[in-house]
Amino acid sequence: MSKDIYVVAHTQSRHHVEGRVGGWYDSELTDLGRRQAHAVAERIAELVGDARPVEIYASDLLRAAQTAEPIARRLGASVAHWPDLRERSLGVADGKPESWLDGRLVLPAKDGDRLDSREGLEGAETRCEFATRVYRAVDGIASDACPTQVVVTHGFALTFVLAAWIKMPIESLGWVAFRSNAGGISHLREDDEVFSRAVMRLNDRTHLEGL
Repeated sequence: MSKDIYVVAHTQSRHHVEGRVGGWYDSELTDLGRRQAHAVAERIAELVGDARPVEIYASDLLRAAQTAEPIARRLGASVAHWPDLRERSLGVADGKPESWLDGRLVLPAKDGDRLDSREGLEGAETRCEFATRVYRAVDGIASDACPTQVVVTHGFALTFVLAAWIKMPIESLGWVAFRSNAGGISHLREDDEVFSRAVMRLNDRTHLEGL
């Protein structure tokens, strides 16, 4: 038996166009973001086809929840909102102008502590703390028996969703990054016969062309 998980990066949010730090800042979708969310829903419906049941999980932050809404309507499913799928919090920087962050961010040295640094930001999550909760969410989702699932999360969080899926050790996460853009869909598949987990598609955005 195989499992298919479609991971969606939330669509355009107000913090994108306002030049603000995302994190746990609870910004809503823009008008374009809402149109993108409907296009995502149609594409997910094509990918899922007649497969039922379908489970939908989303970050509880507004921009992810709003992206998940049209998907849920299109598939006739409910959404489970999980705080563990939130974006990484940058503490005091959340919601601040990106220019504010530029002057205060302290990145770890190339050979420095890349997992436990708060990067000079009070209240920020470390990569290790961030990864631990995302891994917890992915473990919970993957262990559920439902063979078709949709996960709506955030751009940076998606890297850690994929890393958890392929069982990359947390201690290796100081360097990993998977490209992700607003409204991108990544397809994950688990094959129980050969005990493999694959990334079938990464950051597909063809459904957003012309918007």
